[in-house]
Amino acid sequence: MKFLCLFFFDAVAARPSATASHILVKTAAECEKLKGDLASGADFAELAREHSLCPSGKKGGDLGNFEQGRMVREFEKVVFHRYKRLGEVHGCVETKFG
Repeated sequence: MKFLCLFFFDAVAARPSATASHILVKTAAECEKLKGDLASGADFAELAREHSLCPSGKKGGDLGNFEQGRMVREFEKVVFHRYKRLGEVHGCVETKFG
C-alpha cells in the first residue's frame, strides 16, 4: 500500500476541474509525519522533491490541472469535495495506485 499526502490548490466550478499536488509515500506513518512537517511550516514542494515516490515529485508534487473523472475515486473524493478548503493540506489518502 502507498499513501498520498494531498495539497489541493484550486477548483473551477463551471466544468469540474482542479489543480493539485501530492506526495506519494509507502506508509501511513510516513504520510502522517509529512503532514506534521507541513503543519510546522515545511515547504510542500521541497518535501515532495525529497520524499515522493511519484515522478511528479521532481516537480514539487504538481499534478497540474485535471477534470473530474480522470483520477481514482479515493483521490477525487478529496479533491472535489465541496467542503474542502482551497490551499490546505488535506491529509492522507489511500488508493490502489498509492
